[in-house]
Amino acid sequence: MKKLSLTLFVLLSVGIYQAQNKDKAKISVPENKVVSDTIKNKEDGHYFFTLVKDIEALDVQSQGRTGTCWSFSSLSFIESEVIKNGKEAVGLSEMFIVRHAYLEKAINYVRMHGSFNFSAGGAFHDIPFIIKKYGIVPESVYQGLDYGSEKHNHSEMDAILRKMVDAVIKNPQRGLTPSWKKAMEGVLDAYLGTTPKEFEYKGKKYTPLSYAKSLGLNMDNYVAISSFTHHPFYETFILEVPDNWGFGKVYNVPMNEMIDIMDNAIMDGYSIAWGSDVSEKGFSFKNGLAIVPEDEATISVRGRDNKNFSDAGADKISDAFDEPVKELEITQEMRQIGFDNYETTDDHGMHITGIVKDQKGTKYYIVKNSWGTKNDADGYFYASETYVKYKTIDYMVHKDAIPSGIKKKLGLN
Repeated sequence: MKKLSLTLFVLLSVGIYQAQNKDKAKISVPENKVVSDTIKNKEDGHYFFTLVKDIEALDVQSQGRTGTCWSFSSLSFIESEVIKNGKEAVGLSEMFIVRHAYLEKAINYVRMHGSFNFSAGGAFHDIPFIIKKYGIVPESVYQGLDYGSEKHNHSEMDAILRKMVDAVIKNPQRGLTPSWKKAMEGVLDAYLGTTPKEFEYKGKKYTPLSYAKSLGLNMDNYVAISSFTHHPFYETFILEVPDNWGFGKVYNVPMNEMIDIMDNAIMDGYSIAWGSDVSEKGFSFKNGLAIVPEDEATISVRGRDNKNFSDAGADKISDAFDEPVKELEITQEMRQIGFDNYETTDDHGMHITGIVKDQKGTKYYIVKNSWGTKNDADGYFYASETYVKYKTIDYMVHKDAIPSGIKKKLGLN
């Protein structure tokens, strides 16, 4: 289960919190990270956070050397939804989703004659789509590691799959055969494993579809929210990012309402699957922060780190990561300019599981990442409201988490 040890609470505070939330997992408090009654972003930092709201999530995972953050973040979100729904916590199989999504992507890529994106990436609405069509299984049933590794690494598989679909669209036989899909599935099975038609879990037999039904979630209840001015507000549009292979639609709201929905959701116990740009100077997983300082020139970047992507894990050196600084005032226009000129790109999917405030009263979101636990915040970090306003591409949330007034504007029941 989730450790709130993003460098956490004093024992007294945790005791109070647990007493009020008996249905939640026990929180582990590393004694060497306890500082007064506050949470810290890193062991030697001077951001002193007070917990406002925390939502239960399972352990931080690692996506390894894959571009599958969308599956890890979305399923982490779904796992929290299962807990909120009163069901027993279960880790769900990210690679089950990835395996089926690859074939669906390939079909679209071929139908579009290659004028389309075919890559490891995906979008949040892929998860409800795949679960409705194929179901889901526990992680213990399908790990997707049939290539002799304990960690996910899709470099070889991705290259082979791309060559295959490119060969298909060249149409060397002047007419596609029915065999190319079987060939794709053969490669996917070789690397990820054959998906089970039936399996046993905790003494009961399931199919992937019947297991999905047993979780008690309605996939039609999940919607994606965004905020851009090149489309009308309070309508839906197809989000124009390369990884939106399924042409999924988002509901468009003004920036401030985008934040209102997030805050209402979290305070009502709903977590959020969050898609954002993480290539900014102010994003530092190692420092456990995502911020937008007024003067980014104070941040220096040392070395490169493409283990994840976009050098998001590179060393970022600045006093801004040691104690709170003044941040930019973000406007709707700034969001739009960033998106239009490729400064805000669809980099990474993550899972927002709560809210904290620093010693100056500034709000931050608790973010569960999928890059393992090798930072002082045990795989989590804190994103300021300013960063979220500026760099959010979209997010997925349960429609019941949306304030009634906004929900009415969107025409959601």
